[in-house]
Amino acid sequence: MLIGILQTGQSPDALRAGAGDYPDMFARLLAGRGLTFRTYHVEAMDFPKDVHDCDGWLITGSRHGAYEDHPFIKPLEAFIRDVYAARVPLVGICFGHQIIAQALGGKVERFAEGWSIGPTDYDFEGDTVTMNAWHRDQVTGKPAAATRVGTSPFCENAALVYGDRAFTVQAHPEFTDDFVDGLMRTRGKGLVPDDLMAAAAARLGASNSSSAIADRIAAFFKANRN
Repeated sequence: MLIGILQTGQSPDALRAGAGDYPDMFARLLAGRGLTFRTYHVEAMDFPKDVHDCDGWLITGSRHGAYEDHPFIKPLEAFIRDVYAARVPLVGICFGHQIIAQALGGKVERFAEGWSIGPTDYDFEGDTVTMNAWHRDQVTGKPAAATRVGTSPFCENAALVYGDRAFTVQAHPEFTDDFVDGLMRTRGKGLVPDDLMAAAAARLGASNSSSAIADRIAAFFKANRN
């Protein structure tokens, strides 16, 4: 099954040689699950010609806000709505989670209570799921078509499903602990409060649920939609 990765940002220059770019991280996360990948750098205005060019679509994270005025935002929202209408499966992670919600009638804001970073626990319909977070924006108003399936005290709309059309997650199952440590070293200082980074660092190295979320993403893509 061919998945088109819609790349909306780039990993930091200082970390890219070791960790790769965002599409590389998703290829590693989803390896061994019967998926192949093609990348479109939509941040640089490289868009697919048609929603059926791939069997499913995945929107990456980004340093940008979904509500900001960048050239790629409106075309991406239009593409999301076309994918949704065509019932081609769509997955969004972090910024992807936010831009899908915004495109389909939800609200995205810079969250007044600040940042969430590092290993974070979420309630996924009664199960505790731990993933690495790195965000200050949130979906503060979910679209009418979305059902909340993941939440936390800090992030109410942590994961959403839109029937069999879209599955989105605020956290980053593709981020390894080493990459989060690198983000704290290269992007965190002066941006994220020191006490939050210290708390995140203390949890790095513990087990997390990235593999389980990868299984869920793959199962969503491959679900029978006939």
